[in-house]
Amino acid sequence: MAEICCEVAAGSSSDRKGECVGDAGSRAARRRRMEIRRLRVVAEEASAKRRRLLEGDEEEDAVRGPAPRYGVTSVCGRRRDMEDAVTARPGFIHGHHFFGVFDGHGCSHVATSCGVRMHEIVAEEATAAAGSSVSDEAARWKDVMEKSYARMDAEAVGSRDTAGPAPTCRCEMQLPKCDHVGSTAVVAVVGPRHLVVANCGDSRAVLCSGGAAIPLSADHKPDRPDELERIHAAGGRVIFWDGARVFGMLAMSRAIGDSYLKPFVISDPEVRVVERKDGEDEFLILASDGLWDVVSKEVACKVVRACLRHRAPRGGERSSPTSSLSPRQSSGSSSGDEEAAGASDGAASDSDGEGGEDKACAEAAILLTKLALARQTADNVSVVVVNLRRRPRS
Repeated sequence: MAEICCEVAAGSSSDRKGECVGDAGSRAARRRRMEIRRLRVVAEEASAKRRRLLEGDEEEDAVRGPAPRYGVTSVCGRRRDMEDAVTARPGFIHGHHFFGVFDGHGCSHVATSCGVRMHEIVAEEATAAAGSSVSDEAARWKDVMEKSYARMDAEAVGSRDTAGPAPTCRCEMQLPKCDHVGSTAVVAVVGPRHLVVANCGDSRAVLCSGGAAIPLSADHKPDRPDELERIHAAGGRVIFWDGARVFGMLAMSRAIGDSYLKPFVISDPEVRVVERKDGEDEFLILASDGLWDVVSKEVACKVVRACLRHRAPRGGERSSPTSSLSPRQSSGSSSGDEEAAGASDGAASDSDGEGGEDKACAEAAILLTKLALARQTADNVSVVVVNLRRRPRS
């Protein structure tokens, strides 16, 4: 009996020792798993931090890098008066570059005002929006552009009601109020990560990316289904008189100015924000309808691509594309910007190192203009070509 009790006691003691050893082993295993988990979290945080630093360095390099190369031209063509304006403002805000084409109608003063003021207004609105709580960059730029176009429209409408210097445009005899004048406005802001395009009217923006011609704007024509519905809802009419026209007068449904047709003709822009794709994005074309009426976007992209691929050698061995343009056609810039005037004369510099006016881009813009004139365009022709290929910092 005593032997049996001793065996039971010994067995229970060994069981307890086994349980203690098992508990100690499981605790050690849990500690090891927790340590491995902690190390994994630390490693992931360190990797994410390195990735953010690398991305930040890349974005800072893009911001500090040279401005994109560009070329502009603006010619009167077969029209009696020049009513277009073009603007190129590299670095108008930190890391962003502004380009615009404004096609006036009725007179030139609204387009000229847009060429002088639009980039300043956009810069003011973008600076004010930088401290906003809106984290979505596309939504922020959409708001910036809508406010900028509204301000520009208010200035264009109000400028003819205020006393000022004697006007020099051909509608001066209709003072004190000249409300039948307006302008289209297609604007592009090239940033380090995004491309912002705002459009009001029938000028167009076309992006060449991956070999394809991608429209970044849509014409605001009175017979466009959504525009037609909006005009009818506001109590207006679209009359087909030499094409669809608002009340038989204006051949577009959105424009800066044209106060006599409000609220049927509005200045609200359509805004697109697209992410830039390195290695795919080639160039951007902004142009008035004087080009697009006779040249398709595919043909325009082929012409520009050929010019950028076969750049003229240094030393000017190849003649300028403006050599066969008449003085009246080759000096038609009405924006007042030195950049635009220089490119319109075919005197853009060959800027291989720094951003700015570029000979190949200027020749591409001028060649498109010559093509439009050869195809008998009846309007002024204004073209901006922006090379989107990034270049390493020197």
